[in-house]
Amino acid sequence: MNVNGEEVSREIEGRLLLVHFLRDHLRLTGTHWGCDTSNCGTCVVWLDGEPVKSCTVLAAMAGGHEVRTVEGMEKDGELDAVQKGFVECHGLQCGFCTPGMMMTARALLDRNPDPSEQEIREAISGQICRCTGYATIVRSIRWAAAEEAGTRTTATEASAS
Repeated sequence: MNVNGEEVSREIEGRLLLVHFLRDHLRLTGTHWGCDTSNCGTCVVWLDGEPVKSCTVLAAMAGGHEVRTVEGMEKDGELDAVQKGFVECHGLQCGFCTPGMMMTARALLDRNPDPSEQEIREAISGQICRCTGYATIVRSIRWAAAEEAGTRTTATEASAS
């Protein structure tokens, strides 16, 4: 499979989940394993450009496909606008759900560069954050959308909107 632009190949057990392959075999520990029931969304990665919960995908099924993890978001040492938004607007909280949230947010902004608050909340509805009421996460995604549109506001202005 191709992971974050790099071809990788390993001998694995057929029942190995993609989340464990990424973390334990490739040492890409940004993808978190949270609930073991596919309910929390902390393990979201992209498979061929679509967000998937990597705890529901066998690693062998990802063979021949493209996988992108949170480590693959930055380009040439520059954080993605979503990553910057989470820093600027304090969307990080404890950080456990953050990688999955970021991957889901990036997919949303790629499909809809100017989502409403309701569209953002719907997009992240498959993610569980145990730290917050999601206000700072929504604000972070709105900040990223504005940044990419060239209409970025300060974190204070984003929180007022």
